[in-house]
Amino acid sequence: MAQAVIAKITEGLKRAIGEDCGLKARLKLNFGADGIIFIDARGRPNKISNDDREADCTLTMSLDTFQKIVSGEIDGASAFMQGKVKVAGDMSIAMKVGPLLKRS
Repeated sequence: MAQAVIAKITEGLKRAIGEDCGLKARLKLNFGADGIIFIDARGRPNKISNDDREADCTLTMSLDTFQKIVSGEIDGASAFMQGKVKVAGDMSIAMKVGPLLKRS
């Protein structure tokens, strides 16, 4: 079930981002046992996959938290402050992700 949700989110991000999301970095969305979405935005076109690769910034959260952030039910910064989102790597990249997720 979770794999189907991850696949749907991945496809939605591909459509929403298009060729260039503007991050100019590698971002990993880590949903633990549910899966991973990897965005390589260093070149054009951006590449989005479910590969577990090294990233400049990794956001770790539950799939439920991700869906609530995307739907606007909770704010990404609030989720971070509550410990629902963990950030590893470049925090400046993490701060650019909110508008990106709103596109999906």
